[in-house]
Amino acid sequence: MSVRAYVLVQTGVGQSAAVSEQIRRLEGVVVARDVTGPYDVVVEVEAATVDDLGRLVVAQVQTVPGITRTVTCPVVNL
Repeated sequence: MSVRAYVLVQTGVGQSAAVSEQIRRLEGVVVARDVTGPYDVVVEVEAATVDDLGRLVVAQVQTVPGITRTVTCPVVNL
């Protein structure tokens, strides 16, 4: 069984398209979409374990240039 989460991403002004394009290239990213509202990009990620999920978000997603803040929302019912 895998673990999934939604990562809500805020970016610098005018950086959402570049950020979502970079995030889409990361292994474990199911989809990354530019959106409007309080967040600029919504990302669905999948990993084998909760630890792997944490590493994906912290070591890969959060290091993408242009990101100012993320909120991770684990899916509790698949």
